[in-house]
Amino acid sequence: MTREGFLNLSRRSVLASGVASAALTAVPPVAAQAKSDTSSRGPAMNKLNLIVNGERYELELDTRTTLLDTLREHLHLTGTKKGCDHGQCGACTVMVNGERINSCLSFAVMHDEDEVTTIEGLGEPDNMHPMQEAFVKHDGYQCGYCTPGQICSAVAVLDEIRKGVPSHVTEDINAVPDFTNMEMRERMSGNICRCGAYSNIAEAMADVAGLEMAGNAA
Repeated sequence: MTREGFLNLSRRSVLASGVASAALTAVPPVAAQAKSDTSSRGPAMNKLNLIVNGERYELELDTRTTLLDTLREHLHLTGTKKGCDHGQCGACTVMVNGERINSCLSFAVMHDEDEVTTIEGLGEPDNMHPMQEAFVKHDGYQCGYCTPGQICSAVAVLDEIRKGVPSHVTEDINAVPDFTNMEMRERMSGNICRCGAYSNIAEAMADVAGLEMAGNAA
């Protein structure tokens, strides 16, 4: 290509780019306009009823609010802890309709009319739940941050075994599992204790399981 041809090609490219830029600036971006319209409407709100520790609460929440943040920030039940906020540590464990869940991974609007039990609903200082008493007896905690989730999970674990729900280490899934150390440790593996109080937690659970079995035998 000659030098003159190259210059002519460059001029044409510059003119074409200028026309395209002018067209883009004349028309507002659709995405930006849509974003502006959305922000002007505000967050989507939803009304729901939660039954927490036996008490009914009527709430209106942003649909993005997790059950964990609802308990802590709206109902001021701060016993349930926010650890990793990714469902990996178990510090936020509560029981919903008798089954344990990670409350940080569940939206509050998913639980309209559900019954939620937190650590505050298990017992009080002068009338503790047997699992709470066992944790004190066996020193099943150190810093105590994970303890509410550990206790809620431990209560649910014993209930799972009692109902015959199998785990990954259950040898016969057609039989009711035993309250073995392996069963309880496997089921509690989703609750992390960075202080390393696992042995004491296992002892506390075994103590409560032993009391239940002794009571059933009697």
